[in-house]
Amino acid sequence: MIIKTLAVGPIMANCYIVGCENSKQAAVIDPGDDADRILMALAEDKLTVKYILNTHGHFDHVGANRRLKDATGGQLLIHEKDAPMLAALPRAAAAFGLSAEDSPPPDRTIDDGDQITFGDITFEVLYTPGHSPGGVSFHSDGAVFVGDTLFAGSIGRTDFEGGDFKTLIASIKNKLFPLGDDVTVYTGHGPATTIGQEKRMNPFLRMG
Repeated sequence: MIIKTLAVGPIMANCYIVGCENSKQAAVIDPGDDADRILMALAEDKLTVKYILNTHGHFDHVGANRRLKDATGGQLLIHEKDAPMLAALPRAAAAFGLSAEDSPPPDRTIDDGDQITFGDITFEVLYTPGHSPGGVSFHSDGAVFVGDTLFAGSIGRTDFEGGDFKTLIASIKNKLFPLGDDVTVYTGHGPATTIGQEKRMNPFLRMG
């Protein structure tokens, strides 16, 4: 499995390119900005985009959806509860003094338990709301891509519209923790971590 991490846009959101070494098919997770950088990174490994996957609908994670889809033809997937956000990105970005381009609508929506296959790689979709109503994570082969659900030593904000602290904690403990301590957690911002590390050290998760 090829995994490339690009911190994109002014808020430095992590965009992940996950590619199959055999077929050269790939998924791009959370193309928040800097479409040209993402396309160059794909070209370096001669990867063809099959899917554009959004962990949630916040502008800093989906701002390059349109340009990437136009350039690659990849299928855009997001949970139905966050899909409406894709048509309101300029307003959401303006609240932070930034700009963003509206995203196309998804080619289809995804939900808990769905499987997404490209080449030899299959992602299982985990429904992990709390940071947003339609937050999802993508799990495969010792790795999970969690968007803004969980961070190294922290958790996602729950003060945005549709966020809920108790829901977020339940998502982490009920959906992510059972994956196993050795699973690498690829976060929406900042460094990667592991499930075990967050169980032991994350102050938000050591209580209760």
